[in-house]
Formats: sequence, structure tokens, C-alpha cells
Amino acid sequence: MHTRRISDRVVSITESATLAVDAKAKEMKEAGRPVISFGAGEPDFATPDYIVAAAAEAVGDPRNHRYTPTGGLPDLKQAIVDKTRRDSGLRVEPSQVLVTNGGKQAVYQSFATLLNPGDEVLLPTPYWTTYPEAIALAGGGSVEVLADETQHYLVTVDQLEAARTERTKALLFCSPSNPTGSVYSPDQVAEIGSWAVEHGIWVVTDEIYEHLTYGDAVARSIAVETPELADTCVVLNGVAKTYAMTGWRVGWMLGPADVIKAATNLQSHLTSNVCNIAQRAAVAAVSGDLTAVERMRAAFDQRRRTIVKMLNDVDGFECPEPLGAFYAYPSVKGALGRDLGGRRAGSSAELAELILKQAEVAVVPGEAFGSPGYLRLSYALGDDDLVEGVSRLQRLFSR
Repeated sequence: MHTRRISDRVVSITESATLAVDAKAKEMKEAGRPVISFGAGEPDFATPDYIVAAAAEAVGDPRNHRYTPTGGLPDLKQAIVDKTRRDSGLRVEPSQVLVTNGGKQAVYQSFATLLNPGDEVLLPTPYWTTYPEAIALAGGGSVEVLADETQHYLVTVDQLEAARTERTKALLFCSPSNPTGSVYSPDQVAEIGSWAVEHGIWVVTDEIYEHLTYGDAVARSIAVETPELADTCVVLNGVAKTYAMTGWRVGWMLGPADVIKAATNLQSHLTSNVCNIAQRAAVAAVSGDLTAVERMRAAFDQRRRTIVKMLNDVDGFECPEPLGAFYAYPSVKGALGRDLGGRRAGSSAELAELILKQAEVAVVPGEAFGSPGYLRLSYALGDDDLVEGVSRLQRLFSR
């Protein structure tokens, strides 16, 4: 009998579109092409010096050369407890903390712990590319709930209720949002939280961009705005975006103690403990003040205003103002079908390919986020590259 070399489960997974775009841009740069990439959601700043110094000191400590508890170093778990209370007002105990190898592992383990085959997860769309893949790997099904630019990419309770079925187990909630940069108001957060409580629906809330909000926008934890969710909510977070530590791979889950214990058991077989050096660096990060974070946030804010203005000057683009994270998510429906150097793009995926070839600018198409007709541009790159990259788009679409 002939069988597939690769399992159906893994064959069904699609490559991360954002990482694929970033890899292609780097490959072209290495070949001598002056590509400017708006692809990966990665701060261009160096990790703050005091965090690096903590890691350097940890390298020489023999305690960090051995296995440590799967759930995380006790010092880090306590630091996360303290940081969470300081930043969002959520009160948890160390037994409710699991330190993971980055936020992606926290996403996967949350759904692997909560879902049984056939369970459904309501997935506000546009969504981050990893969410539906993690849900599928856990045996669940994603039910997409689309919010377009006319509602600033924010789903409503009425939309969620229309999508709810008897198989609905959880809601994925992300504010500030990747890929749109949208931020739910405190009233909207509380309303969605109350709806979830009413219907006994778990909420998995991704708060990785909590410190990156602009203007009057504020990031409110749904677990705080709706305290009744305490026993049916998992909070995901990490050091990657706030502290420019994407490569250090430290994230965490917060939730009811039984869920965290079960997820810890899973991690004990999956990866054991997170790298001890990275954990020591994370202690310094979350225990320190937010001075360095504020400097980065101010720089992102300036870039945000620049990119939105410039994108809205691109013929055929319409870009709502993002209030959080570091992404712009313009509609490009008005740019489809146009003659660009003798070629016409019928979709945003095709348009992204043309932009890369003809303008040497890397962007991620909306198909990767469940909403064709859009592009995602990360403005976590240098000011000069940002201006030059969008200027190339303006020139391309003004022909």
C-alpha cells in the first residue's frame, strides 16, 4: 500500500506568508537588488542594552547550563505576574503562568489545550496568519468573521452572534491587531467580553502589542474589562514586539491554573524549558521601566503618520488610520486591473508580486490574512526606507 510521505495534518499547513515575503526580500537583497521590505512585523531597533547585559551575565552562570522547570524560571514567572498587574491590571498567580518559546508557541498550545476535534473558533478577519493554522492543527475549525475598512476592521457583537453555533468553543481576540493596527475601545472590549460570558465561550486574547497604541487609543485587556471571564480566558503575550526581542523567543500564556498545568504538560514533551539565557533577559525586560519602550513607540507613531498620509496619496489605495501595533492595511481594490508595465493584477496577491518585481518593494497581500483586496505594510523599518518604499509605490501607480 502506498501512503503519503508527509502526514495529512502537516501537508494542510501553509507557509507563513509574512516570513515567506521577508525571505524573498532578503534573497533579492543578497543578489544585489535594492529591495525595501514592509513584510515582517519586526522592530528595526536593537534590544535595549540593559536586557542584553542581563543575558551576557547569565551566560556565565552554571545554573543556566542545565534543564530548568518546564513552566518557566520562577523569577520570570513572578516578574510576569508583577508586570501584568502593572500594565493591564490583571491579577494572576505564578501557577497561572506558562513561559513559551515565543508567542507562536503560546498560540498553538492554547488551542491544543482547549479544543477537541470539531470545535469551532470565531476568528475576526483580517487575522494573523498563524491563528487558523494553529486552530486546524488542534483539530478545530475557524469561523471567519469579516470586518472591512468601513468599520475600521473591528467586528461587532452582532457579527459574532450571527457566526455562533452550538459547536463554538472559543473566540480569538487581538487588540491592537495584527495585521490591521485596529484597536477596540474599552466599551467594545467589555461588550464582547460580556457576550462571551453569556454564551459560555472561551476567549483567547493576544496582547502582544499592548504597549503600541497611538493618539487617544488605549489597549484594554478583555480579562480586566470583563472580570467574569477569569475562568474562561487565556491571555497571550511576550517580549518580542514591546522590547524589540523577536529573536529571543520568549512568550507566555496566562489562564486558569488547570489549563496552564495541562499546557505545561504538553510543553514538557514538546520543547521542555525555554532557553535559560533568553529567560534571564526577559526578566530584565519585564522588570524594567518602559523608558526604552516609549522611545520606540514614539518613533513608530511618527512613521505611522507618515505612511498613512503617503499611502493615501497612492492612486487606488485607501488606508484607514491604524491606532496600534506597527502595521498599515490599505484597501487596494481601486488599484486592481490597472496596466502596470504591461501587466494587470486581478488580485492583491498578484498585485504584491507586481510591486515586488517592478518597484522592488515587498508587501504582504491580504489573502494571507483572510481578506483579499488589501496589502499589509509593516512600518517597523527605518524612516528613510519607509519614505523611499512608499514613494516607489506612488511612482508605480502614477504611470
